[in-house]
Amino acid sequence: MLRHALFIAGHDLRFMLRQWETLLWMFVMPVVFFYFIGTVTGGYGVASTGRGPPLAVQAPANGGIVVEQLVARLEQQGYAVARPATREELERYGRRLIVPEPTSNATVTESVLAGNQLQVTFERRGDDLAATLDEVRLNRAIYTVVADLAAIKANGQEVTPAAFDAIANAPRRVTLSVSAAGARPEAPPAGFAQAVPGTMVMFTMVILLTSGAIMLVVEREHGLLRRLASAPISRAALVLGKWLARVALALVQLAFAMVLGSVLFRVDWGQSVPMVFAVLVAWAAFNASFALLLGSAARTTAQATGIGVLASLALAALGGCWWPIEITPKWMQSLALALPTGWTMDALHQLVSFGYAPGTAAPHVAALAAAALAAGWGAAKIFRYQ
Repeated sequence: MLRHALFIAGHDLRFMLRQWETLLWMFVMPVVFFYFIGTVTGGYGVASTGRGPPLAVQAPANGGIVVEQLVARLEQQGYAVARPATREELERYGRRLIVPEPTSNATVTESVLAGNQLQVTFERRGDDLAATLDEVRLNRAIYTVVADLAAIKANGQEVTPAAFDAIANAPRRVTLSVSAAGARPEAPPAGFAQAVPGTMVMFTMVILLTSGAIMLVVEREHGLLRRLASAPISRAALVLGKWLARVALALVQLAFAMVLGSVLFRVDWGQSVPMVFAVLVAWAAFNASFALLLGSAARTTAQATGIGVLASLALAALGGCWWPIEITPKWMQSLALALPTGWTMDALHQLVSFGYAPGTAAPHVAALAAAALAAGWGAAKIFRYQ
């Protein structure tokens, strides 16, 4: 039986690896998704470093200490501050902060100390996700200057650089202590640490639930399975061979993704690589069983394709393959732990991103193995030659 199963598995694997659609989605598209999603999600949970184009600040020449302090706070927020001399030069910058002239002949500092309100304007070219972050950082810089001014005046002190320095060096009554959730500092995973595991988990399911399931439907439609029914190969050997072929296909893709992630995108797979392998093998086994179940239940290739794509994308989104599940609401995190994709991603996050001990992923492996057995049993029960 095992010899027959290995014969079927080898034949199926070679056939699937000769299909250009399978090769495209195994070796080309994951690279594109690694780069795109890893670049887009590189800011999740990571403090801003101020990288990017400079922030142009236009203020009256006699702005005084208030403008000086504002520029200093902006630099503390990570901005590279430019001070253009003319409006034409200001227009060249994509991010612009404009401090208006006071209505009187007083300087900006004198006007603010007199209680007059100045409407600071922020202009930004383009509309992207960083605009909201800019607003938060700018408001923080402005409000800290105003708060320090209020504190200096409340203490009856003269508004001087020394007074600002004294407030900055004063002991804080309220402090915030921040520590990592695990042995490694990435919480939640960001950039390629999220994109590479998430994408390879998603694409494994996409390929097996489409190519792996469709191939079974095509073989049934063309009478290939009926021919095998007349061969001296048992039903159990045939089903096992089909399952082994799909497991092998998934492992080829997962191995390629891990190597590519390590070499090209510098993904560190942590200190528990053998347990990471165990998680991915269990994931491959589950998808192979699921693919056989879908291929046995589907009546047409259109059914197999539609169900496979929809199921893959829905489970990927809800299981945390597209974004770190740690940034979602609690109910969505709980939902993810009820899904196979969620078990896999949670195990990978614990082992790779948080540095937990290998034993923490044992329940995930057990759950995936149980799901693989259940789906495999169901596929064997409904497997049809025609």
